[in-house]
This record gives sequence, structure tokens and C-alpha cells, in this order.
Amino acid sequence: MQRELARKLHPDYVKASKVSSVISHAVILLLVLGWLAFALWKDWTLVPVWIAGGVVLLSFVVYTWIVPVYEYRSFSFEVFEEEIEIKSGIIFHSNILVPMVRVQHIEVGSGPVMRKYKLASVTIVTAATKHEIKGLDKDEAEALKQHIGELAKVDEQHD
Repeated sequence: MQRELARKLHPDYVKASKVSSVISHAVILLLVLGWLAFALWKDWTLVPVWIAGGVVLLSFVVYTWIVPVYEYRSFSFEVFEEEIEIKSGIIFHSNILVPMVRVQHIEVGSGPVMRKYKLASVTIVTAATKHEIKGLDKDEAEALKQHIGELAKVDEQHD
């Protein structure tokens, strides 16, 4: 079995994850502020608004400043001739082996924030589930797709 070094996510993944979290939390904060305005207009109690605001603030700190860093540190993957090993998890660690014979197809995708940082994700699809390797350099993601496709003998489908 030919062994490669464990590969990590691109360092810009942390920035992209933080930006994505800020955008998501801004939308949620606007909803809470709308709820506050409505509660003030209807003269309702503000306790639920303050609770929601506290939860949003706590979530913002955790998912913007803590999770991206630890996710980057804990994620790695290795590609072997016979399988792909994906290690992840912050609190609950996961070590997944995907046999090459089970790979049905491989997808490369990228959302707007990931595209800004020239990053992409590779999704390995089997009959049972999908496994995602996110936060790779776009060129590296394409090369990984080709490499896994060759090892898994997957016919490339053009869109």
C-alpha cells in the first residue's frame, strides 16, 4: 500500500470560515433586532429577545473565533491506493476509511466565500453517504479529484 503524508486544509480556510460565520450571524442578528422592534411595538416582554441575543452572541464567539481554528487543527486526510482516510472532530474525533472500490463519484464545489479565497471542497460519494474534504486550494481540489478518480477507476462525467 503506497502511503502519502497526511494532508491538512489550506490555511485560508480559517479566514473563509470566520467570514461565513460573521455573515450567518449578521442575518440572525437582524432577525433578533426585528423581533425586538416588533416586541417594543406590541409592548411585549423583552425577556425572549435578550435570551435570543445572548445565544446569538455566544454562538458568534464560538463559531467565529473558536471552531474554525480547532477544525483546521483537527482535520487531516490521506489518500492510499486502496482507501481514503479522513480524520476530523473537535470534541468527538472521527476517523473514516473510505474504500476506493466504494467510491461512485467525486464532486468539487465552492461557495461565494470559498471562491473569494480560491478554495474548494471535494465530496466523495459512495452508495451509503458523502464525505467532504473542505477548505482545499482550488487547484489542489481538482488534482485530488483526478487522483481519487484514477485510483477508484471512476469514469469522469463532464457537466
